[in-house]
Amino acid sequence: MTGMEAPGTPVDLSGLAAAIGDGASLAIPADYSGVAMAATLALVRRGVRRLHLVTAPTSGLQADLLIGAGCVASLETAGITLGEYGAAPRFRAALAAGTLALTDSTCPAQHAALQAAEKGIPFMPLRGILGTDLLAGHPDWRVIQNPLAESEDPIVLVPAIRPDVALFHAGLADAAGNVWIGVRRELVTLAHAARRTLVTVEALHPGNLLDDPLLAAGTLPHLYVTRVAVAPQGTWPLGFAGSVPADEAALFRYAAAAKTADGFAALLADWLDERT
Repeated sequence: MTGMEAPGTPVDLSGLAAAIGDGASLAIPADYSGVAMAATLALVRRGVRRLHLVTAPTSGLQADLLIGAGCVASLETAGITLGEYGAAPRFRAALAAGTLALTDSTCPAQHAALQAAEKGIPFMPLRGILGTDLLAGHPDWRVIQNPLAESEDPIVLVPAIRPDVALFHAGLADAAGNVWIGVRRELVTLAHAARRTLVTVEALHPGNLLDDPLLAAGTLPHLYVTRVAVAPQGTWPLGFAGSVPADEAALFRYAAAAKTADGFAALLADWLDERT
């Protein structure tokens, strides 16, 4: 794990995006966990290519936008959907065109694989996927006999997933590089599992987050944070932490426009221009 490269000196969004190279495996959180959409647009603007996306455990707009922009070569996920706004049109179009390699998974398996990497072990045992057709598509998932059981007791070993980079949005960071994530403990797992962690935040905290007894328990220490960028409303058009509502008009517009390649390209150009 690496700490912040320049504690007390957050980078800008382009500097954050520059830390994600072509061909990197990139772990991103579900829509409810703090999606770094401003950084995602910066990645698209930079023209990153051949990403391997790992969702923790699902994704929506972020994955669909990156796929539509041609940034993603492969994807490991438990699901991609825009939820109440509809299907993920660029994801579906890429699958139909054969331009996206998909590894289908489940929420428990995604979490277990990241937890294995977090703990520094090669696999995590999991029982709930026994008997499912997912096993046929995962030669890397091994069904073994529980070595501690005296009678027949199969269990699945899910290999660890250690992403190159984790990317998410949080509420606060301080000058030391500590990041306040609140109740979103799955972000701790992402940061522990990944080789590097890049975070956008709403604002900078004037003191040390770990010195505040009300904030310390929800703070990710700087040891697990590589770079921070300040990006107010950095999840737009998605909501954030129950305090920033989603821009429903923008999300419905995306769902409609992204049904076609031309519609998606026009909308993306608008968003890139508006959010420069």
